[in-house]
Amino acid sequence: MLRDAVPGDFPAILALNEAFVSVLSPLDGMRLARLHAQAALHRVIERDGRIEAFLLALREGADYDSPNYRWFAQRHARFLYVDRVVVAADSHAHGAGTRLYRDVYARGSRDGVPLITCEFDIEPPNPASARFHARLGFREIGRQQLDGGNKIVSLQALEVAAGDTPLADVDG
Repeated sequence: MLRDAVPGDFPAILALNEAFVSVLSPLDGMRLARLHAQAALHRVIERDGRIEAFLLALREGADYDSPNYRWFAQRHARFLYVDRVVVAADSHAHGAGTRLYRDVYARGSRDGVPLITCEFDIEPPNPASARFHARLGFREIGRQQLDGGNKIVSLQALEVAAGDTPLADVDG
């Protein structure tokens, strides 16, 4: 079941984030509550009472200190920024990530948002994320060095057409 996240989901969301913190930024309860309050979209996929995936996205104008979010905010007047999408390891082959992105795309299309943006690590490399985002049609529009040059991210964007649903044809 795809649904809006609620505060009761936070422990499961934090556990999922921690399981993949090597390719995400750390997240604690206070930061999650703050992001949740600002989110344009904070969705979970629940199966048999277990949160198996989540996505958190923000619109332009959010009070968010992420250098990646700020990069997009400095260059684009309107966008929907996917801050993080996490799928439990035992659910990767079930299409949860694609389902969450279809939901984001539908929201962007409905709201007339021209771009969905995100980033993934290229140093250290995250080839699974690179393949996933390429399959969805994202393209690199910039790169950014973080953490004193120890980390490089690929800044990605997907154009959204109002009323269009091209992600509907992407297999999970």
